[in-house]
Amino acid sequence: MTTTTNDLKATDQLSRDALAVLQPGFEGTTAPDWLLRQIADGLGGVGLFGRNITTPEQLTALNAQLRAERDDLLVAIDEESGDVTRLEVRGGSSFPGNYALGTVDDTGLTRDVARELGHRLAACGVDFNWAPSADVNANPDNPVIGVRSFGADAALAARHTVAYVQGLQDSGVAACVKHFPGHGDTNVDSHLAMPRIDVGLDTLHARDLLPFREAIAAGTKAVMSAHILVPVLDADRPATLSPRILTGLLREELGFDGLIVTDGLEMQAITGTYGLERGAVLAIAAGADAICVGGGLADEATVVALRNALVTAVRDGDLPEERLADAAARVRALADWTRRAREAVAGPGAETQEGTAPGIRSDVGLVAARRAVAVTAGERPYEPVTEAPYVASFAAEANIAVGDETPWGVVGELTALVPDTRGDAYTLENAEGAESAVGGAEKLVGDVLAAAADRRIVAVVRDVHRHPWMAQALDALVAARPETVVVEMGVNRSRPRGALHIATHGASRVCGRAAAEVITGKGAGA
Repeated sequence: MTTTTNDLKATDQLSRDALAVLQPGFEGTTAPDWLLRQIADGLGGVGLFGRNITTPEQLTALNAQLRAERDDLLVAIDEESGDVTRLEVRGGSSFPGNYALGTVDDTGLTRDVARELGHRLAACGVDFNWAPSADVNANPDNPVIGVRSFGADAALAARHTVAYVQGLQDSGVAACVKHFPGHGDTNVDSHLAMPRIDVGLDTLHARDLLPFREAIAAGTKAVMSAHILVPVLDADRPATLSPRILTGLLREELGFDGLIVTDGLEMQAITGTYGLERGAVLAIAAGADAICVGGGLADEATVVALRNALVTAVRDGDLPEERLADAAARVRALADWTRRAREAVAGPGAETQEGTAPGIRSDVGLVAARRAVAVTAGERPYEPVTEAPYVASFAAEANIAVGDETPWGVVGELTALVPDTRGDAYTLENAEGAESAVGGAEKLVGDVLAAAADRRIVAVVRDVHRHPWMAQALDALVAARPETVVVEMGVNRSRPRGALHIATHGASRVCGRAAAEVITGKGAGA
């Protein structure tokens, strides 16, 4: 059989369309050769993670290197701010997260925070943010959403999702509301297994879908799908792989015409059930336009395998060529919007101010964190900490989205106000040898008291309501040392404890700073 020029052109276009829908990650702080080759061949986007970023200057240089290969490349990042930060993965975010913003409930403030974040992203060459989380945190035991949500009230989550989208896109950065059709009522992390949401259509529309409906009306450029099973919509396939959910509900019923991108396809909810390559084919066939992969898989072999799987699926009749071409066209349309937005929106050209990181134009992040703090005093008058305290951080394993490389707590921020502050982290694993969780909590408290000696104790927790051992340790510690200050940096659902109970509604660096100001009575937030 003779291969014609038209056959070769068709094959080349098919391969370029398959590459266009991929948004992979990579290792390192400069672009590897393989990535530059794939960009030249038509790769539609790349995803940036904390491993790729050291400083704003380095990130700007990296993105210039990527765009030198092709100017219409989408450069995406998972920068929710708050607990989930990639820009400031080693020091903690200059902005509070969604839960803190929802607690303040000032949509103008949320818009300002998102706009400042967008200015910083744009200044570094990032034009697509996989944020914000529009999930309504209806299940307080949710192990993966929590403070990433604006809150448990659907109307509140909707109005702040809209404000965030507007602020981000005003700065020239495309927003991506997630995780459709809503990941808030789960008790399983989709990084690890397949979550399931068993609610009726009325609840789904009134609660989970409301923020997405409002964000679509406000013009969000992208929506990210969730790897969750919602039987009332599709009893067989998770949202990412469901034509009923992505095409029938999101496209046709809700009228969304922008880019649909999957959550990280290497997550176990997909790979453990369908496999990576089949999952990619099913996702595009279902209505997704872009495949996010790279949080865990970040090499050329993954990109080539996914490209080949899509091409083969078209040739075998398992994926309509028109569907792949349509998906690729939506990726290119978003890239065109971001390119024009980069040209239209001036960079911040800002000076660093207190409470911010390089490139931020104002201290809006610290202002927001201060406003989000809620303080409950104990029975006795509170005496501010004036001498170096001992900070005991009771920690559970962070979910994968947050990661364990970003610092949290108040040690660093307290040290800036009271030199020689000391502290340590305590987990149930530290109490190895204890016969029960209760025994483990008692052992941890003994360790804290021994380490603290005569110093005031500041106990820092995150989501204490989800961890009985943590609650037991706090109760025992406060009983032994009533002057203990308790700082809750997660979802605030437990009863107040201690001489002072401070809820920061998030664990970003500025949330720690706001708490430290209250503890010491120093600073604008005290």
